[in-house]
Amino acid sequence: MTKPCIPVICGPTASGKTAVAVQLSRRIVGEVVSCDSMQVYRGMDIGTAKPTEEERQGIPHHMIDIVDPKEPYTVSVFGESAKRVIADIAGRGACPVLCGGTGLYIDAILKPMGFSEKSDEQLRQALRDRAQAPGGREALFEELRQIDPDSAARLHPNDVRRVVRAIEVFRLTGLTLTEQMRIDQQREKPYDALAFALEWPRDALYRRIDDRVDQMIGSGLIEEVERLLDQGVPDDATSMQGLGYKEMVAYLTGRCGLDDAIAAIKLGSRHYAKRQITWFRRDQSIQWIAADQRSADSLAEQIAEAYRKHEQDRSENRSTDGIG
Repeated sequence: MTKPCIPVICGPTASGKTAVAVQLSRRIVGEVVSCDSMQVYRGMDIGTAKPTEEERQGIPHHMIDIVDPKEPYTVSVFGESAKRVIADIAGRGACPVLCGGTGLYIDAILKPMGFSEKSDEQLRQALRDRAQAPGGREALFEELRQIDPDSAARLHPNDVRRVVRAIEVFRLTGLTLTEQMRIDQQREKPYDALAFALEWPRDALYRRIDDRVDQMIGSGLIEEVERLLDQGVPDDATSMQGLGYKEMVAYLTGRCGLDDAIAAIKLGSRHYAKRQITWFRRDQSIQWIAADQRSADSLAEQIAEAYRKHEQDRSENRSTDGIG
């Protein structure tokens, strides 16, 4: 059976992925499958840069607004849900277009992940409890650095959820998360992915990040976080650890001033963009496209042409195999 060909639009935050994915979908009869670890949460719209109805331009978007922000959510659950969505889209004759900057979520769809099935909630909770103790986050991150320096280099010390997961995988399997990922890379992939990352000069990307944060504040990010807290979302919930939310919580609870919170969001977003670029750079199959001074239409047309050529080559190869 022929694997579905799935175009992927990835890259760092604020690089313009959504607009390109929408324009690409218009050209190839596609539907967007979001691969963003924060856009899954309902009611978290401004801080996640969730596309508005106007920005979606009538293109169906999936894997958005599917989780209550009070609830925990895992990459393995995301991967299984997204694969069902992809099967439904393809079954209706449309093309699933993956779009997002959360590399692990993209990998959960495109790359078999054997480690995702292994978990121990008791162990995980014990590690979380350690992180809550004074100096616990630092100690936990240092433990990860000792057992899996590659994962430690990819993660931020404050990303407790993923640090805990990496340690949990090692404790359960005897292999580091990095080693598990190498093993998974050898597994049969479920789709024929054609991945493109949007590339910007660093200074230009940072300006876009700063502008986006300012727009978020102007659009009501503070009020959005206030509403979530009023609705009973704990300030230590996984959803509230996302960029923009934890900083606004700190401001709203009097732990810092507004200017400091905004500056922290901008700095954190720049650091996140650097980690995203590092993540995607390690995948040699991703094609990087210069996005500076180019419109979403232009970029989408370039990707659409590459997709059509890829599909034509696949069709010709199938015909040749049939003859043989």
